[in-house]
Amino acid sequence: MGVRPPSGGDDDEPESIEFGIAAVDAHLRTADLSFPAAKDDVAAELGHEQIPYDVHGNDVALGVMLEEVDTTEFRSRQELLNALHEPFEEYRRNNSGGVFQQMRSMLPF
Repeated sequence: MGVRPPSGGDDDEPESIEFGIAAVDAHLRTADLSFPAAKDDVAAELGHEQIPYDVHGNDVALGVMLEEVDTTEFRSRQELLNALHEPFEEYRRNNSGGVFQQMRSMLPF
């Protein structure tokens, strides 16, 4: 997922903020990892990386999210991202800063 940060009133185009599996994908694109890949290989290469799980920049180690996945080998990068989607969503739901924060994160501004 990615969300544009609020504009500070300047005319520069803001960059998007990547979180969840979009942030994982960005790390995967620069990692020295090939597929198929064992879950242990992914953990060894990227498990220590802190991945933002919401628009507020709160993060969690990818290794923690990998522990929630039952699959032991991923045939492709997309298969890994698909497997991580639900754990990231669950983590975001359980660790967001309350109802107000959750409602605010759904608004487009």
